[in-house]
Amino acid sequence: MVASKFFFFFALLNTVAALLPKKVKRVPAGRKYKKHDDVHIVVNKVGPFNNPIETYRYYSLPFCQSHSTEDEEEEEADAENVSIDRVTSRREAAIRHRQRLGESMVGDRRESSPYEISFLDDVEWRLLCKVTLDQNDLKKFKEAIHNNYFFEMFVEDLAMWGYVGDVADEDILLDDSRTVLFPHLHFKLGYNENQIVSAKVTTDLERKVDITRIDIPKTIKFSYSVEWVPERLEWKDRMSRYSEHQSFVPQSFEIHWLSIINSCVLVLLLTAFLLIILLRVLKNDFARYMDLDDESLEEEESGWKLIHGDVFRFPENSDLFCAAVGTGNQLLVMTLFHISLALLHVISTTRRGSIMAGVVVLYALTSIVGGYTAMRLYKQMNGKNWVRLAITTALLFPGPVATVFMVLNTLALMHGSTSALPFTALLTVTCLYCFVSFPLTVVGTVLAKNYASGDFNAPTRTKKIAREIPTEIPWYRGRAFSVAVAGFLPFSAIYIELHHIFASMWGHQIYTLFGILFLAFILLVIVTSFITVALLYFQLAREDHRWWWATYVNGGMTGFFIFAYSFYYYFNRSEMSGALQASFFFGYMAVISYAFFIMLGSASFQFSLAFVRYIYSRIKSD
Repeated sequence: MVASKFFFFFALLNTVAALLPKKVKRVPAGRKYKKHDDVHIVVNKVGPFNNPIETYRYYSLPFCQSHSTEDEEEEEADAENVSIDRVTSRREAAIRHRQRLGESMVGDRRESSPYEISFLDDVEWRLLCKVTLDQNDLKKFKEAIHNNYFFEMFVEDLAMWGYVGDVADEDILLDDSRTVLFPHLHFKLGYNENQIVSAKVTTDLERKVDITRIDIPKTIKFSYSVEWVPERLEWKDRMSRYSEHQSFVPQSFEIHWLSIINSCVLVLLLTAFLLIILLRVLKNDFARYMDLDDESLEEEESGWKLIHGDVFRFPENSDLFCAAVGTGNQLLVMTLFHISLALLHVISTTRRGSIMAGVVVLYALTSIVGGYTAMRLYKQMNGKNWVRLAITTALLFPGPVATVFMVLNTLALMHGSTSALPFTALLTVTCLYCFVSFPLTVVGTVLAKNYASGDFNAPTRTKKIAREIPTEIPWYRGRAFSVAVAGFLPFSAIYIELHHIFASMWGHQIYTLFGILFLAFILLVIVTSFITVALLYFQLAREDHRWWWATYVNGGMTGFFIFAYSFYYYFNRSEMSGALQASFFFGYMAVISYAFFIMLGSASFQFSLAFVRYIYSRIKSD
């Protein structure tokens, strides 16, 4: 049985690897340039720096969408010995860029820009355009600057960030402060032989323009300069700079290795402590129960042995329970595959949106795991309505996610934010669910229905009448206390690492420590399961045989603590604000916490089931 499980998951892993695009398995060579070849700057989006979700199209602000006039182009061409045909061809070569699914999901809206840059050609100063901004345009820029707007650009998939402007003399009263716009950008591009390996954009404070007064139209010259610098950085390592400290990203986002090691040690010590205590108690119980003879068996029974005729009584709402266990197994397998593929560089951890796209694709492909494991358990519980089980399993997680998404997507559309998913991306995700995820769930259900074993193999017989459960118990042995302990202890072990993950998810830093993340996730599953088993022992010792749903909820309570921590992080650790950002933050954190609840609940139940089978198979019973 165990060998068949490993074979099944190994076959599924090969299927996932085969279905992924082949080109992501090797590091792309990248474009190779010749001197004077055109280099295209792609603009993406703008938005408040502290609100990473509240982003808008780059040209929602009145930036230059075309180059200077023909007379100015002639002067520029004469000054730099560049023909008019070449200037025109460079402008016409800029086209709209096709976006990958992951880029659309993270709010990217790439568009061409009028910047004319050629490989290895430095530009001391070049006019981009000369425009007269009216009151409405000046108002847009001023509001953006006061909201701390940043812009994002790309060259060869290398991201560049900068601020739209600044508010001078912020320590003085607002009426006396000056609002300045940065119309000049300096591009510093690094190259290694014939490839671009680094990119950075800065604003020139010497060329700032005062736009404090917006009642008078103002003529502004937007310009730029280009500097090419040699780098020893290889193409394959060009994204490594983004995981290091940058002036644009606050230094507080840096991962602290010592804190991570401290969390791992805490998890290991906690697990070892619970294991030693639990094994010692069980050893004493086994010795006491095994020494009893048959005549005194009924008289001497007490504690968890007393409920041997009820402990394997199947839970209420067994179809929902089995669907929850199956969905949790699917999310567990998906998470492990995803982190493993990231470690093996099959999924790029630095390419924008690849993590999100990988989650969507892997969830669809692993749906067969959810259907199979849910139906196998349901069949062992003598369940008959397999169609309802398949539908419940297919909707248990995507249903709430789709509900939250529709609400948030509507809010984003109302605000004109790029966080709203485009129709093509929405259609792609819908097709993945309808034509891949749902059918695979049904396939897994049918396979388990026809081929999985239907024997539960309980070590004790279940009585027809359920035993009454004691109601008078101390508060520290009650359900409320157990739930709090079950969620708090695992959460305290991952608290520090969770802070850095939040900073990466809801900030501008790229998370790259997937080896540490893999280890932390494994330790989280283990410590949650061990704590759940320990609490299960105390529950059985007080003669409470309703352990099925209890262990699932106890294991999943870490997800509740993660959601509670999101409130603390939002109001005390971040500077996010606004209705749109708050809606996306708490909406998607609710989805993530729900996923953790299902995953850890499923894992904890299966550990608990193995524990219950073990202890009741080692004792004498009628």
